[in-house]
Amino acid sequence: MPRDACPVCGGPGAARFLLREAVPVHQNLLFDTPAAARAVARGVLDLRACGTCGFVFNAAFDPGLLDYGPAYENSQNCSPAFDAYLDELVDHLVTQSGVRDGRVVEVGCGKGAFLTKLLSHPGHRGEGVGFDPSYLGPPVAFGGRLRFVRAFYGPNTAVPADVVVCRHVIEHVPDPLVLLRTVRAAAGAGGVKVFFETPCVDWVFRRRVPWDLFYEHCSLFTAHSLGLALTRAGFAVSGVRHVFGGQYLWAEAITGNGEWPAGPGETAQLARRFADGERERVARWVALIEDHRRRGPVMAWGAGAKGATFCHLADPSARLLAGVVDVNPAKQGKYLSGTGHPILSPEAAAAAGLAAALVLNPNYVAEVAGGLARLGSAGAVIDLMRWEGDRAAHD
Repeated sequence: MPRDACPVCGGPGAARFLLREAVPVHQNLLFDTPAAARAVARGVLDLRACGTCGFVFNAAFDPGLLDYGPAYENSQNCSPAFDAYLDELVDHLVTQSGVRDGRVVEVGCGKGAFLTKLLSHPGHRGEGVGFDPSYLGPPVAFGGRLRFVRAFYGPNTAVPADVVVCRHVIEHVPDPLVLLRTVRAAAGAGGVKVFFETPCVDWVFRRRVPWDLFYEHCSLFTAHSLGLALTRAGFAVSGVRHVFGGQYLWAEAITGNGEWPAGPGETAQLARRFADGERERVARWVALIEDHRRRGPVMAWGAGAKGATFCHLADPSARLLAGVVDVNPAKQGKYLSGTGHPILSPEAAAAAGLAAALVLNPNYVAEVAGGLARLGSAGAVIDLMRWEGDRAAHD
């Protein structure tokens, strides 16, 4: 039965604002055939917004449907724009937050790109341990300074740390306080620094980005609810700020008692307004695709969660879009979870005579346009979020 009590503050009666049936439960699994991609497990997206603290959660989430393993691929650092962002984040940790030595534990390290960058920074002299069941690669690096554990971080695997970094994991956890309290228990009595990064749901609502809501992200935070969750778990929060063009929240805290101001902000109201008109938005996307495909193939850009969700909403039968483009070689030649769209390299897309690329994240528009120009492609590069905003302004 769907739950309506908030997992962060315990407030009752969190209101449903969005219901999507039979959505793919995974957005980042890779498949070898279209049939296998379309056969992915499906679940219900029943999103509720807490009127007390602003936390947003999927009341129908079933973790038993998920399978995070070697076929799960969500690395983003193949993009120069995202790789530069990681460099900035690492430099901030070392030069501004004083993460220069000791043991850094990363919860959900993926393929290890972030920890590798951190230990490569000239100002960092410590060691690192990364936890992730999807990790592929050598178990030890940097002469033993860095090691990886191919398992979930939890009470039975956690190790002592001076610093804990958790990037884009907490939104996958249905009971985020359990994860936070596990980190707190493993940290011990000292003033351990913790850093959490997660999408900002207020950013999604204010910009009306439907493809940013999907099954894997069952726990979505505002700046307020993230600070509150950390405080309730036994951390003193020094700040929560927006990063990556406002799309993500970056929270910094230490172990210890702290206080966090009350108040949910406008999240519940934003959620209700967000859900209005989703069918109309999808119809506009279909018309846009149909218009451009008269001149040649139209493709979405990015075979991650945004791309998979957009394709599920706009082209579930894979009849309109010729494919999805991704710069990550590990994804190229595979098929998109849920819809079975082929995943192409930029070179293959250009060679196919790409007529239009639908870019779902404004942070990558310049990168996509520059890359296609270098390949000699005359295809239109459409910032779909900006295009949607322009349509809304004229409605």
